[in-house]
Amino acid sequence: MRLRVMIVDDEPVARNRIRRFLLKMGDVTIVAECADGNSAVAAIQAHTPNLVFLDVQMPQMSGFDVVRTIGVERMPSVIFVTAFDKFALQAFEAEALDYLLKPFGEERVRKAMARARTFLSGGAKQAQTDGLNGLLKSTANPKGNCLLVKDRDRVLVLRPHEIDWVEADADYVRLHVGQESHLIRSTLTSMEERLASEGFVRIHRSRLVNLDRIKELRSLFQGESVVVLKSGLKIGASQDCFKLLQESLGTIT
Repeated sequence: MRLRVMIVDDEPVARNRIRRFLLKMGDVTIVAECADGNSAVAAIQAHTPNLVFLDVQMPQMSGFDVVRTIGVERMPSVIFVTAFDKFALQAFEAEALDYLLKPFGEERVRKAMARARTFLSGGAKQAQTDGLNGLLKSTANPKGNCLLVKDRDRVLVLRPHEIDWVEADADYVRLHVGQESHLIRSTLTSMEERLASEGFVRIHRSRLVNLDRIKELRSLFQGESVVVLKSGLKIGASQDCFKLLQESLGTIT
């Protein structure tokens, strides 16, 4: 059986590595390569691959979002690719879905492909559907809603309640935790969706704040407003967001 394979990863180095290893296998045709989730959804629908190497952490649309958009019933078999998302790895293992942990080598790709061939030849479509459904439920669980930040040779585990505020920084977001700050690759919109259930609200088009960290709201002259955190830090807020923030905190007495 010749496999029709797609590669989805926002990092060119990772795409190139997977492609190089796959081209050494005689029974693989690479039908498409994508650098983001939106183009991946379109390519999956257009090319109907048997197998997708799918990066978990991509800006705007994650690998999990791709699965949700396509739908588990129509999703091709998936080998997930991730840098350090411990909670996703636990879900993959629990649901018997394969994954590549960056940085990965040729032997690991070969093992993943062997597993994919066995899976596909067995026609275990229902097992995949059940596995993907379980995975999406596991990764949507608020109890596992931690953020992992790679810092040189270590991985920091940040709980949402530890974060004071979040700001957009080009193609990244900066997480402010006390006197420290950490960059992760994401968009503010994605971070807002992820942290909304944890009590984070948008106070500006480029800023989110943890409601538990707010001490005061101050309206200044000419429509300007600031949010004062318990630490004393003052953060600018847009007028529209400031009004919504007031409503979310309650009625002024």
